[in-house]
Parts: sequence; C-alpha cells; structure tokens
Amino acid sequence: MTTMAQESLRQTAAAPRNSSSEIRRHELAAFLRSRRERITPEQVGLPRGARRRTPGLRREEVAHLSAVGVTWYTWLEQARDIHVSVQVLDALARTLMLDKTERVHLFQLAGAIDPTPAAYCEGVSDSVRMTLDQLDPLPACVQNSRYDILAYNRTYARLFCDLDAIAPEDRNCMLLVHTNPDWRSAIVHFDETTRLMAAKLRASMAGHLSEPAWKMLVKRLQKESPEFRENWERYEVVVNRTKTKEFRNPYVGLLTVCHTDLWLGPEHGARMVTYTPVDEVTRERLEKLHLMFSGPGPR
Repeated sequence: MTTMAQESLRQTAAAPRNSSSEIRRHELAAFLRSRRERITPEQVGLPRGARRRTPGLRREEVAHLSAVGVTWYTWLEQARDIHVSVQVLDALARTLMLDKTERVHLFQLAGAIDPTPAAYCEGVSDSVRMTLDQLDPLPACVQNSRYDILAYNRTYARLFCDLDAIAPEDRNCMLLVHTNPDWRSAIVHFDETTRLMAAKLRASMAGHLSEPAWKMLVKRLQKESPEFRENWERYEVVVNRTKTKEFRNPYVGLLTVCHTDLWLGPEHGARMVTYTPVDEVTRERLEKLHLMFSGPGPR
C-alpha cells in the first residue's frame, strides 16, 4: 500500500471519531449555556445589579463559583477541544445545581466517568439491602473505604441527621462530620473522632492515590474544614477497629453503641457498618428512634 493510500485510509478512519467528538463538544457547550441561563444570581448568593442583561448567570460568575479560569470556561462554552477533568465537572454540576439526571448527562457529554457514589453503588445487592432492613432497629449502613454511604436502614437514617434530605453525592461520613451541623453535634467525642477518621482515610487512600474521587474528596475537605486540614497534616494512619462509641441523638438522647465493620468481600472495599447497643437504655432508645421514623424512604 502506498504512503498516500495509507494516509487516506488513516484520515477516513479518524473522521468519524473526530466528527463524534466535535458534535459532543457542541452539545456540551449548549447544555452548559442552557443550565447557566436558568439560574438567577440570587440562587447562588450574588447581587443582581441594575445593569444585568444576561439571562441567568454570567460566564465569569460560573467560573468563579466553580474555581476555574474565566477564559477556560469560555472556551468550554465555545466547544473548544480542551480537556475537562472530573473534578471540574463535579464543580460545574454543583454550581449549576444539576439534578441527578442532568449530572449524568453532563459527564456523558464530556466523555468522563462520574466518580461520586451517586453514579454507582458497588457491593449493595438486594440481599444486602434486605439484611440492612432486618437489622432495624439496630442502625446499619454500607460504606466503602472512602466513607461514602451507599445504603442504610431506617434507624441509621436518623442516627446523626436526616440522611434522606442529603443529596446522594454528599452522603459521605467524612464530609458530613466536618460540614453538617446536625452530624457534628451528634458526635460526643468530636475532636478524637475527627482525628481518628482522618487517620483512617489516609491509611485507606494509600491504594487509591491517583483516583479522582479520592482526590476530589480530600480537596473539598481541605477547602471546607480547618479541622480536617489540621488533622490531615498530621500524617497519622490507623486501621479500622471495633470500638464503643457515644452519640447524642436529638430525638432519643445519649446512645452508647459498639461499632463493628463487616466486610462484604475478600478485598477491603464495601463494608457493612453496624451499631449494637451496649446497655438496655440504648436498646430501648434505638427501638424508639426506629418507631419514630419507620416509614419508607430513600436508601
């Protein structure tokens, strides 16, 4: 085959891919513009101003709120051929207040895999969910090694806060203990708990250093929590262990429980976290909590 024929064949083979990529970039640009234009400044805490003519948010406002460059975001809306990281897509999804379906669409248009637990729930089969339900009124959930809460039963849903009201992508114990007021107030030994959790996260992260979801979580925690930044810089590491814990529940009072991790596979990934009462008072209070919120809800 001649050199010219080879080049022609190469260009023909590449054309559909380039065309598909270009179409996807234009769809992404149009989608971002449409989502930006539907959000009012007031929704994101910005003043409207007397001379505003742009419907919704301005490009520079989206860029600022998402912590990206204005020029870079402008190129994105112009369908330029630029790389978009999952961290940036996650920030844009939050700034533009995308719902679950819109978030999936955003990542698909960008040709990226959404790393948040809202996108997938590994290790949570129907039998595991049934086990969670059967454990009520004992609080129980399924977490991965990054502290994402993948499933939970009714009692756990109200153990620390109203977990059903938390967006799925934000159901992460590390994030909630550092940023959610209700969750924070439920922890009796707060300083010890947050220090231990940071050390456990660092130990778990050793095998996931290059994974976007882990880096996104740490970056967000460092940005939003001075306590986490301080504990993270200690470079302490510990492994998971069974431990007696105390929680202050707003509905039933003090709870003293034994925390146990039950691993769901041979690799230390998804695990079922259970809390069993250490005294009769706690048992009665857990039963009361379960009865108070035993109706159906997202899990």
